[in-house]
Amino acid sequence: MVVSVRSWVANEGGKHLVLMLWLGANTWLFVKTFLLYSTGQQYYYLYKMLGLGLCISRASASVLNLNCSLVLLPMCRSLLTFFRGTHTVSSRKTRRLLDKSKTFHVACGVAICIFSVVHVSAHLANVVNFSVSFSDDFPALNLARYRGEMFSLRLPCSLIGCFSSVPGVTGVLLVLILFLMFTSASNYEIFWYTHNLFIVFYIILMVHMVGGALKYQTNIMAHPPGCFRMNQSSSAEQGEELKQHEDGERRCREEAHFQPHYPQTWLWVSAPLCLYCAERFYRYIRSSDPVTIVTIIKHPCDVMELRMLKKNFQARPGQYILLNCPGVSSFENHPFTLTTCPTENKETFGIHLRVVGDWTERFTQLLLPQPKIDVEVLPVVQQRRYPNDGWTGFRLQRLYFVWVCRELQSFYWFAELLCALHHKVSTKDIEKYGPLASRLQVGRPRWKLLLDEIGRANKQKRVGVFCCGPKGISRTLHRLCNSACSSGTTFEFNKESFS
Repeated sequence: MVVSVRSWVANEGGKHLVLMLWLGANTWLFVKTFLLYSTGQQYYYLYKMLGLGLCISRASASVLNLNCSLVLLPMCRSLLTFFRGTHTVSSRKTRRLLDKSKTFHVACGVAICIFSVVHVSAHLANVVNFSVSFSDDFPALNLARYRGEMFSLRLPCSLIGCFSSVPGVTGVLLVLILFLMFTSASNYEIFWYTHNLFIVFYIILMVHMVGGALKYQTNIMAHPPGCFRMNQSSSAEQGEELKQHEDGERRCREEAHFQPHYPQTWLWVSAPLCLYCAERFYRYIRSSDPVTIVTIIKHPCDVMELRMLKKNFQARPGQYILLNCPGVSSFENHPFTLTTCPTENKETFGIHLRVVGDWTERFTQLLLPQPKIDVEVLPVVQQRRYPNDGWTGFRLQRLYFVWVCRELQSFYWFAELLCALHHKVSTKDIEKYGPLASRLQVGRPRWKLLLDEIGRANKQKRVGVFCCGPKGISRTLHRLCNSACSSGTTFEFNKESFS
């Protein structure tokens, strides 16, 4: 399948630009930190002792600090909603990028897992090098108690000594929390519980460097790295430095002084963490008003319709709510697109949900067979406010609507909405769904033929494609929208996003 450059740029250009900028920032930070520890004079003696393990551990730590700060920003949904509604964000491409915030969150999470493995591996090499390269000249740099401690008969004790420090204990806890988060990603319910450990993760992360084992030299001017010392223990180094001394170079005026780094992780993560905590508190305030379920309608194919009422609730078509039911789980929040919105004549709002999975099954059991109007359901509305000015000249000319269902009965409940929209509701069931009969096709949708037909009817134009459905259909439409079209039509792919 030939890819259209114009369609690819429209659908993928902005996303890949942000991805390249993010990769560039990570690469630049890694290389900068690596060179600092490999060539910096303040790390001269520490680098001689630990080698590349020092550079890799610190470079990966810098990348981890960056991504641990960025990973929180996409989860500030109210803030993203505010930016969507501001007049400065009037570009459709910018809004579509904001809709991909969850993808950026996942990318940062994957980077955190990868560089955590690199960071831990480098520190394990450092532990070995601390033992092998034990320094008699600079005891302040040593983590081991004597040379070859790691290979002595008391190996378990030496390992316990390495991991009993603050960086060691906190490092093990951080790895354990990351492991739980990563392995639970495939299970939605467990995922929600383990991801709430992020608060513990960030608290531990900010104290991880307290009492660090890696130290830098503080008196470079009085003690140039590699200068001649009269009490130097290594005869080879003494001969080399003595030659330099005879040439009048690099003479030590005092002993080298070392001190551990001041913890800097909190400088990276404190602002995003405070912002996210404020976001969660704001969402909690908005969700504190009680919600009353006034109507429950059971449709065919395990589809339920809920009509709810909430004080001062305002919404527009296309928005979604997050349902949190403490009777099922206090931690899980499930998004549902609004199918009916409050109007001047009707204050209720509604959603349709399909009973599939543990959460929806337990939620249904709370509501059926007897509806409970006092059930504790807390919808949190993520409002998307778009600026009105600048869009008045746009008018929808034609809408192609494709609704795919596995069973014929699944069309019935949605047909009621369509028939009400077109004012074609009849008293008999067969006639009631008559407007859909001529459009009903059996079998899989022939997406390519459909897009080619739409392309011929809209030559050299931009056509928006909006997908709300399973990943298989989404991937197929996404690929077809990026493919070349003989009519020159650009298909802009959009997928339902709860970010």
